[in-house]
Amino acid sequence: MNIGDEIPALEVRLTREKLVRYAGASLDFNPIHWNERFAREVGLPDIIAHGMLTMALAARLVTEWLGDPGLLLEYSARFTRPVVVPDGEDGAVVGFAGKVFKVHDDGTVLVNITATFDGQTVLGKAQALVRVPQP
Repeated sequence: MNIGDEIPALEVRLTREKLVRYAGASLDFNPIHWNERFAREVGLPDIIAHGMLTMALAARLVTEWLGDPGLLLEYSARFTRPVVVPDGEDGAVVGFAGKVFKVHDDGTVLVNITATFDGQTVLGKAQALVRVPQP
């Protein structure tokens, strides 16, 4: 494992149906995630994805690479822009990429994560501290 190594990218299509399912699982029924009229009334361009859903998908990038979610030791991110999810089957595509930023003496690795939607970053300072399995 070396600084600058990239981990396999992940691309996720979010639809309004997935937002409704996530709302049910998370109990986050804020109308900005399902009511287009309400979202526009509060100044949003349309319905937006749950920030915690976007953050969870970024963590999935790392756990799929590791093969074991228990190897994800710490994770943090800031929300910088919403993911707008238009009506229709196409929804919104969010891309996730990761790169090794630091390798510690104790065998842990710090990974910088990038999450983008519509050409813009939607998470800031997203980082995961992981323990990489040894061959």
